[in-house]
Formats: sequence, structure tokens, C-alpha cells
Amino acid sequence: MTAGGPTEAPAFYDALAPLYHLVYPDWPASVRRQGEQLSVLMQREWPRATPQRRVLDVACGIGTQALGLAQQGHAVTASDLSPGAVARARGEAAKQGLDIALSAADMREAHAHHGGGFDLALCADNSLPHLLTDADLLQALQQMHDCLAPGGGCVISVRDYAAEPRGRGIVKPYGVREEAGKRFLLSQVWDFEARPAAADGTPQADLCHIAFFFIEEDLASRQVRTHVMRSVYHAVPIATLLHLMRAVGLRDVRRLDDVFYQPVLVGTRAG
Repeated sequence: MTAGGPTEAPAFYDALAPLYHLVYPDWPASVRRQGEQLSVLMQREWPRATPQRRVLDVACGIGTQALGLAQQGHAVTASDLSPGAVARARGEAAKQGLDIALSAADMREAHAHHGGGFDLALCADNSLPHLLTDADLLQALQQMHDCLAPGGGCVISVRDYAAEPRGRGIVKPYGVREEAGKRFLLSQVWDFEARPAAADGTPQADLCHIAFFFIEEDLASRQVRTHVMRSVYHAVPIATLLHLMRAVGLRDVRRLDDVFYQPVLVGTRAG
């Protein structure tokens, strides 16, 4: 794998797992809302009399979507490349009495790990662009396709990198959070890196290197700690992802806006 790509992602998310909920002003409310939004999306795109589905989340993180979908009554299986994130998700599911089959796995091996027959395969929170080559993206999408039952749906949420200005030192603030006597200031810093064309002359999408800063202040002692996690994303255009989804055999592939907090890409396995 390209240096800094999927091989780095587990360490990034292992370190981020205890703090990840702070990305959201109210994480439990976001879990509920995203579960509701995804359930509405599933029923709209793939209607059926019984709305509950067998769902596979191939990049579950600490469980933001998996927990919300389980709250909606779906039978959820979920995995992530980060053992630390999976452990956090398992603990959160236990707190809520939710039965979610959780494990550590690479999305590029999803079918080998989970098998098939799922009504929905989900990859949310811009997780897919941790794969830094089109070949790896194609492999992951093929695995998601193969995990689906005939007529099953694939749902991917990603950033629209084509709409992002390029440069270095781009600050993306997340705001201030308070909990348990501590205050946290969150921000990301993005550095884009242009890549040369591939050996066959095919253009390659830029890389986006990120540093995620959490400045933690103890409100009683005024002591301050800084946490920083670093990773890299493939700033792949959504048009490329739609092309690759069609290439693995998904049908009716489309981009949907205003149904989720990120652009959503959907496709259906042929029945």
C-alpha cells in the first residue's frame, strides 16, 4: 500500500476513538438522527413492506451509523480497520443494549470476512477515500457489491473534494466542546499534495494530508494538553467513485444531496 494510506488508518482511529464523539456537538443526537436518515433513505430507494433490513457497515468507526441503524430495528453487522474504534463501538452498543455483530476487518476483504446476503452495504463518514489508489477503491467496492443480496443497496457518504479549494495550512474548525470538567477546542489542518500522472499517463487525484488537533483544558487546574492525529485521504472526485461503482456491476448509480450530512452515492446489485 502507499505509505500513509490504509496501513496508517488503524493507528489514526485507534488514537481518535476515545475523543471521536466530540466531533459532534451532541453525539447521541447525531447517532439517532443519522439512523433515522439512513432508514428513510433505504425505504425510499429500496422500498419493501417490512422496513427492517440486514445491514453491513464496512467502516463503522465508534458506531455512529451502526448504533443509529440498530436503534431503528435493523439487524446490523459492522466492522472497521481500527481495533480501538471497534472496541469503543462494542462498549457503546452494550450500554444501549443493542445487539450488533462487531469485528475488526479491512473493507477490501469485506466479503471474505462477512459473506453475502445483506440488504444494505454502508460505508459512511468519508471512510472510502482512506484508500489511496483507484485499484484499492475498486477492490473495496467490489467486495461491498459481493456482500449484497440481489436487489440490495450500496450507500457511501463522502466529501466532495472537487468543491474544496487546494492549498496548504487550510484550517477546518469544529468548535468547542465541554464535558466532565474539561473543555476541548477541535480543528483540522489540511495540506493538499498534487500527484504525478500514473505510468500509463492517467491523471491521479490529489492527496489530502490532515492533522486533527484536540486542545484539552482542565477547567479546574487550567492545565492544557494537546492531542494530534495525522492521516491522509485520496481526494478522489465523486465522478470517479460513481464510475468505479458502475464498473463493479452496481446499477442505477447516482449522487444524492440533501439526504445526509455529506453527499451520498447509491447503487443497486442486479436482481
